[in-house]
Amino acid sequence: MTYTVKELADKMGTTQHTIRFYTDQGLLPCQRDKNNHRIFDDESVNWLNSIQCLRKCGISIEDIQTYCRLCEEGDGKLPERYGFILKQRELAYRRLKEAQDVVNYMEQKVRHYEDIISHIIPDDTNMADKKNLSHS
Repeated sequence: MTYTVKELADKMGTTQHTIRFYTDQGLLPCQRDKNNHRIFDDESVNWLNSIQCLRKCGISIEDIQTYCRLCEEGDGKLPERYGFILKQRELAYRRLKEAQDVVNYMEQKVRHYEDIISHIIPDDTNMADKKNLSHS
């Protein structure tokens, strides 16, 4: 199956500008039709999926370009590609742990406020009341 820039952008939940940018940066393979319009295939979809995932990991365009070059250079670069992915996985796990820590904190705060609202504990979050108590 083939896709135009618009079709690929719609399919992948991104913008046409982003598709063109990735193509211009040499990250996203495409063909050209007789009118010189970009045409994408299923391999392009796979590449774009990888690019989007790597970008969500916070990887720079330059580092993704390096990774793409390693992929294009074939099996001889397999250990380097593997190392790149291992490093990104480690960073992703680190961000996941940080996100889980934030979720855990927010869950604790929600329970705390629910206890206050249910009058199980006094409101110890009201700074105005704390100021008034300190002036007494």
